[in-house]
Amino acid sequence: MDFPRTHGSDPESSVVEKHYAVIYVPGKKRARFPENCVEIMDSYSSAIAQANVQEQRYPALVYGPSRSSEGFRLFYLIEWLEEA
Repeated sequence: MDFPRTHGSDPESSVVEKHYAVIYVPGKKRARFPENCVEIMDSYSSAIAQANVQEQRYPALVYGPSRSSEGFRLFYLIEWLEEA
């Protein structure tokens, strides 16, 4: 599933996008993640390949980043990815 880019990749932009990612997290119970826990991937297959459950790195489809009211940049979980 590819998502077309309709604008530049300015990190300070207020526009958020969907991304494939690998998230470093102790468990899969949270729905939002700080920017430093999220590694953006180019594709579904890259996210699956870079994931490592033993290292608590899970593949996901996320939406973000979005600036929180506290000023943090957050990514929001759309879904956890599984190998097809």
